[in-house]
Amino acid sequence: MKIAYLTGEYPRATDTFIQREVAALRNLGLDVSTCSIRRTGREHLVGPEQVSEAARTFYILAAMGPIRVLLDHFGWIMRNPVSYFRGLALAFRTAPRGFRGLLYQLIYIVEAGVLAAHMKRNGITHLHNHIAKASCTVAMLASAISDIPFSFTLHGPDIFFEPKHWRLDEKIARAKFVACISNFCRSQAMVFSGAKDTEKLKIVHCGIDPRRYEETVNTDGHQLLFVGRMAQVKGVPLLLNAVASLSKSHPKTHLTLIGDGPDRAALEKQAETLGIIDHVSFEGYQSQAAVSEALSASDLFVLPSFAEGVPVVLMEAMAAKRAVLTTRIAGIPELIEDGQSGVLVTPGDQNALTQSLATLLDDPALRDRLGAKARTKVQAEFNITTEAAKLAMFFKGTSS
Repeated sequence: MKIAYLTGEYPRATDTFIQREVAALRNLGLDVSTCSIRRTGREHLVGPEQVSEAARTFYILAAMGPIRVLLDHFGWIMRNPVSYFRGLALAFRTAPRGFRGLLYQLIYIVEAGVLAAHMKRNGITHLHNHIAKASCTVAMLASAISDIPFSFTLHGPDIFFEPKHWRLDEKIARAKFVACISNFCRSQAMVFSGAKDTEKLKIVHCGIDPRRYEETVNTDGHQLLFVGRMAQVKGVPLLLNAVASLSKSHPKTHLTLIGDGPDRAALEKQAETLGIIDHVSFEGYQSQAAVSEALSASDLFVLPSFAEGVPVVLMEAMAAKRAVLTTRIAGIPELIEDGQSGVLVTPGDQNALTQSLATLLDDPALRDRLGAKARTKVQAEFNITTEAAKLAMFFKGTSS
């Protein structure tokens, strides 16, 4: 098999789980060619892994000169007019309501024709997508045009906010299989798919390589770490409020925030207003190696999100034997058992977050116990090599 992997923007610093999955599949002997709708910004090329992947990825928008678009689409009309016009009809039939929805759908069909031609030229036999939104629409249309089968990995949570807009039902119906990252995710997919499609909804976890997180260093018991996008959904304002509340009773507490996003300036302003500038460091995007080092230097990992799938960064923290404090949402309870392999709090509950932080900061033995069980959990159920092998099996099943 020769598999094309498509995402909207690749490789991003925030989507290292896709890069690891691609690498693991290649290590298993699969021929994986990466494709992306658009080039990722230079701020995402934070390590050698991202630089290497960017150099070998096919970028659809970058290839879409007028002549290229006309030749690719005309080529499909001449080669397989029935499939081409069937794909065009599918684009119109699944377009969101309104002029804007139709306009975007026309853009997606143009991109799909270019992707389909690229796959045909390079002998691609299967197309796989991550995220399931706009880029998955392109994948579905490219599959219809080219008759190359496709599948996708379903993450959530945002796809579940607008499942009808993104025609999740049609994508599931047409896909050879759907890799759901959690049982929660699979259950949501069942809501929007027919009973006949239930069997194609497979559980394939995102995963990590536990060996990357074996090195530990001595810490002072006061280091908090957050890794994620600086966006409202991550709940960082609550975390800053908690640090401010604890700054007098726990004056040595320091929070390091790795990541970037639309709310960074506002969060930096909040930290200044709260008077905790000396207790907080904003580090921006960092490489995988730098994140691993930050985990080793931390005592407690905190992710107070309001909506998630199953965050890979939690797996990384758990693999590093760090106690984790996060929220009881979506698929997270499938990763973390409250009081056993981490601590779960109600999302948006400022008091619960602050009190749990204080408890964990005051009890190093508890942190050690949680961290040890956390590593055992991810080694057993969220190892990227094991999960990639499952995915490879499903890929091979589509060719039989």
